[in-house]
Amino acid sequence: MPYRAPLADFQFLFDHVVDFASIAGQDRFADASDDVVTAILSEAANLSEEVLVPLNRVSDTAPARLENGVVRTPPGFIEGYRAIADGGWVGISADPEHGGMGLPMSITTVVNEMMAGACLSLQLAPMMTQGQIEALECHGSDALKAVYLPKLISGEWTGTMNLTEGHAGSDVGALSSKAVPNDDGSYSVTGQKIYITWGDHDVAANVCHLVLARLPGSVAGTKGISLFLVPKYLPDSAGNPGVANTLKVVSLEHKLGIHGSPTAVMQYDGAQGWLVGHEGGGMRAMFTMMNNARLGVGVQGVGVAEAAMQKALEYARERKQGRSPIEGGSGTIMDHADVRRMLSVMKADVFAARAIALMCAAAIDMETATGQAEWATRAAVLTPIAKVFGTATGMRVAEMGVQVHGGMGFIEETGAAQFSRDVRITAIYEGTNGIQAMDLVARKLMDGGEGAFALLDEIESFTESAREICPTLAEPLWNATESLRECTEWMLAQENLNTRFAGAAPFLMAFARVLGGFAHLKAAMAEQGKGARTKLAKIYMTRLLPEHLGLLLEAQVGESDLYALSVDELASV
Repeated sequence: MPYRAPLADFQFLFDHVVDFASIAGQDRFADASDDVVTAILSEAANLSEEVLVPLNRVSDTAPARLENGVVRTPPGFIEGYRAIADGGWVGISADPEHGGMGLPMSITTVVNEMMAGACLSLQLAPMMTQGQIEALECHGSDALKAVYLPKLISGEWTGTMNLTEGHAGSDVGALSSKAVPNDDGSYSVTGQKIYITWGDHDVAANVCHLVLARLPGSVAGTKGISLFLVPKYLPDSAGNPGVANTLKVVSLEHKLGIHGSPTAVMQYDGAQGWLVGHEGGGMRAMFTMMNNARLGVGVQGVGVAEAAMQKALEYARERKQGRSPIEGGSGTIMDHADVRRMLSVMKADVFAARAIALMCAAAIDMETATGQAEWATRAAVLTPIAKVFGTATGMRVAEMGVQVHGGMGFIEETGAAQFSRDVRITAIYEGTNGIQAMDLVARKLMDGGEGAFALLDEIESFTESAREICPTLAEPLWNATESLRECTEWMLAQENLNTRFAGAAPFLMAFARVLGGFAHLKAAMAEQGKGARTKLAKIYMTRLLPEHLGLLLEAQVGESDLYALSVDELASV
């Protein structure tokens, strides 16, 4: 059985975990009625299952290729992308003024998860464009919006982001690409960028690049960086693709996974572009796109995890191996405790990661609808957690999916290995998971931990109310939340940021573990502590939540032991 969209899980989370009713009750999202949401998710599920799923294997075996300067995508990608664009799926949350649906980010998040679970390589194209749409909506001039937003929202054109250079990866401030002003108000952009996702292709009429570059005389570091919109084809007077710009694809990267997604090395040779935002404000404008993409990448991890879990479960229910250790067993490997353990924790973690991503999307929606600072703060805290935990769950679940298959998991034809290879990139691009963790313990705690503590207060309050009905679930979660609170206070007391950074990754994962427990407790309370979701919640609380203890201990060790070994000793010991 191929991937099936988990519509029931989405609806349950909307109804009982993230309070979608409050989002739909805002004037900003008055169109997001139950009927509309149900219809949208049903259509997105059909698109994912019927159109995109058949392209996933093709994307792996017939990768994107560069032929005589032209990028060719895998067979079926042109038609698959056209189905996405024609269905309006690119502009779900975009401003209706330029052709978008104006629906909540929560809906976009769910749709993106379905498409990622169906075919991650192709889903990357609309996801990147969605980030560019948001960046232009927030920072573009009226003239740029008028020309580019309708085309991007309709899916006629696609968008990319160009940050990385061969010598400037995570240290974006070291980039050397240049932009020189022209007499007509445009700029000539020159430089080379690497790792450009969907940098060129044959599925849409134009590719619009957001490129970070330096203006003459700009200061060093990130403060001297500006952002430019540089199209593959310069729009003519009617707004249609005109003459080719002076840019090209140097090569496509040969990658571990997502073979169908063309990852390009891009060369700009005095290419004409237009300033987005103000001079020196490139990083601020680009971060709008990157934050959008960070939630989107976390959701990619969840989507692949769901697909990998479904495949593993299907295999386990059919594979007969060994004598059943339980009376009345099925005779399949599902009877074996370790297989049942793997599948159970896979299911529990996918639910937790999906819930965290939707908590983040819901905070973004409430900020959009109300403009209230507390929602912006919550979204800021949850974004790195959603990105890291979603992608970590994708990698862990995909790896366990291979293990459930046993020897067949190592055979490419089963498809289990592709999930593991494809999802691996999600922990790296759009800011590595380590950088996301550093962001959480540094920038996201600059408010004195107000946003983090507000989340912990909410969890503890709900846990207290759940003690009578679900005491065996509420008690460990309350204790874990208190331990997380103490560790957060410890982090805030460390003036040396490197001390925080040494424990940032385990701290973030511990935070995610607590948030996952919160989601599972809500699920159990929705059925009054009696039912399948309560049983799944017990698995999470007893097998996964306890990980927070070791994680929080590691988070507070500090950095001295990491530097005790010299570089030479580390290489030779």
